[in-house]
Amino acid sequence: MVVFSPIQVRELGLCDYSPVYEKMCEFSQARQPDTTDEFWVLEHKPVYTLGLNGKKEHILNAGDIPVVQVDRGGQVTYHGPGQLIVYLLIDIKRNALGVRAIVTAMENAIIALLANMNIQAEAKRDAPGVYVKEKKIAALGLRIKNGKSYHGLSLNVDMDLEPFKGINPCGYEGLDVTQIKDLNMQYSKEIITTNLLKHLKQNLNYEY
Repeated sequence: MVVFSPIQVRELGLCDYSPVYEKMCEFSQARQPDTTDEFWVLEHKPVYTLGLNGKKEHILNAGDIPVVQVDRGGQVTYHGPGQLIVYLLIDIKRNALGVRAIVTAMENAIIALLANMNIQAEAKRDAPGVYVKEKKIAALGLRIKNGKSYHGLSLNVDMDLEPFKGINPCGYEGLDVTQIKDLNMQYSKEIITTNLLKHLKQNLNYEY
């Protein structure tokens, strides 16, 4: 098994969406063959993001929440405080990874994290993300450009789920969402973050 060099983890706290999105694009464009891969760990202030081929009809009622068009795959999703975001800034060409391998690694990492908390979750081949009893608990979206990935995953931990009612989450009408708080909240956000990063590193074959 190939084990990649250690990955840099940056914890950014609670951030506006657009500046982080711009920095992701800049980082990916400027990186060199020897640039260390990075995970950016953060939360976003309330925002809807619409994927590259996203359909605006899936935005039912945005209200006062801004809608940002972005270049990831997928449809519309919501980000807000209490949701754990991890952006994967990876040189997939150097690491000999395909898009499906990264998506599967993210899904398996989240499923393993939830299993540690006695929450049974699953992935769906035709609908990327992670689900608990048919309710979506984590969304995924990537952009691959020049052999580099950015964007990543969002995991609902302890947040206001009401804004999800303003959209068809990920383009699926009537899709329910859930969060760790409503399933098993005996773990702190810090422990959840640490364990998710551990599982991500293991599933992507980084040293840990």
